[in-house]
Amino acid sequence: MTQVKKFWPILTGRHTYEKTLSTRGRGHGEIIKAPILAYLIETANGRILFDVGCDYEKIQNAEQRKFYYEHEGFPFGPPEMDEEERLPNRLEVLGLQPEDVDMVFCSHLHFDHAGGLCEFCNAEVHVHTKEMEAAKEPADEAYFASDFALPLNWKLQTGEYDLAPGVSAIETPGHTAGHMSMLIELPKGKPILLAGDAADLMENIEDEIAPGLCWQDQEQLAIQSIQKLKQVSKTTQANIWPNHDWQFFQEHNRFPNFFD
Repeated sequence: MTQVKKFWPILTGRHTYEKTLSTRGRGHGEIIKAPILAYLIETANGRILFDVGCDYEKIQNAEQRKFYYEHEGFPFGPPEMDEEERLPNRLEVLGLQPEDVDMVFCSHLHFDHAGGLCEFCNAEVHVHTKEMEAAKEPADEAYFASDFALPLNWKLQTGEYDLAPGVSAIETPGHTAGHMSMLIELPKGKPILLAGDAADLMENIEDEIAPGLCWQDQEQLAIQSIQKLKQVSKTTQANIWPNHDWQFFQEHNRFPNFFD
């Protein structure tokens, strides 16, 4: 029996870039706008936050912005993030504080998913062990060491598990070494399967196209994870939610209202 009570998708910023970053080998010259999202799950035993968006200071502070985003490694520049889009401010709209979040679940540790960890010092922080290892190398330029080199209450994971009754972590490596997705069983309606960056767009799911960035260029591993999500969806009747699809987000944005 699920203990999930409410579910919110939360917009924390936007990034504009060439579509090839989302669809490997497809979309050259096409510029798209992508939402940067976090998801809040309220359960009978506490609140879980799936991803935490970017570090606001790295975007707004000119010196930090130049260091982290304004160089050849980021040809499309920094994301956009307004003050109201900081997660503490989003939570405040719901009558909550960062301290009301019991657990942060990082799908992976790229800057647009783990940058906001500095706002949640009191929560347990779950991430796959392989992901932490890859982030520390770093395996690619989307890892910012200062995002996760923090004295947090880390809970490193090595496989699939239930975070709470009705909330399950699913291994979906490929985009990164230890990428994780999440299955959420709502009290009403069909379950939701958060793909994370295993699938940025609906196109990734429908056409089984790998994300543009794949860990160690293991494109087939990323495709296998998309196929796994589709199989889980078929078995559980869950709706798969891509993570950076602007149109999909617009169609599913109820904030501050929630799904139940």
